[in-house]
Formats: sequence, C-alpha cells, structure tokens
Amino acid sequence: MSKPTHPSFDKGIMLFVAVFALVIAVSFWLGKIPVTLLFLYILSSLLAFIFYLRDKIAAKNDEWRVKESTLLWLGLIGGWPGALVAQQIYRHKTSKTKFQLLFWPTVIINCLALAWWIIQQPMAGY
Repeated sequence: MSKPTHPSFDKGIMLFVAVFALVIAVSFWLGKIPVTLLFLYILSSLLAFIFYLRDKIAAKNDEWRVKESTLLWLGLIGGWPGALVAQQIYRHKTSKTKFQLLFWPTVIINCLALAWWIIQQPMAGY
C-alpha cells in the first residue's frame, strides 16, 4: 500500500475552524465585533500559521525552535484558527499530548471571551 501524497486532515477540526470563521464574519456583518477585532483574528492566525511552519522546519533541521509558550500565547490572543490549520497541514504538534492539553484550553478561553463580547454588544443600527 502506498503512502498518501497529501496530509490527512482531521475534517472535524477543519470544520470547526470554518464554522468559527463564519461566526466571526456574521458577527462583523451584524456589527457585533469591530474591524479591529476582525483584523486581530486574521493577523494572529496568520502569525500563528507562520510560527508553526517555522517551528516545523526548525524541528526537521535541528535548528532553534519556537517556544511552545509563544505558540500557546498566539492561540490565546486569537491565532488558534491559524494554529489549527497549520497543525493539520504540517502534522505538527498534533501528537504531542502535553502540548495539546495546554493548547485546547486556550481555544476554549478565547472562544468564551469572544462569545461574551458578542453577547454584550448591541447589533449595529438598533
């Protein structure tokens, strides 16, 4: 049996990221989140994605690594969608149980903080 030429994605995780992106987009459209928060999620997700890629390359080349605390902080401030996509694409940090046990609470905390924010905001124009 031959090895697949593409990484196998966890469809549940990718669906979770897609649903979150939809929630962010709809919340922005309804005026529940400001453009600065929208850009925070986009920028921090891009940074997280880049940092995970850098760490994966460093791991393969036995070079200086990105601190796990940096990856976790990026996730906490809103970069977790990009982090999850990078984890799936590069198969990086997905099997490291200790890291995942620290990573998922950052996702939950960020989602709860965002939900609280959205609930507190009136819809634009109302």
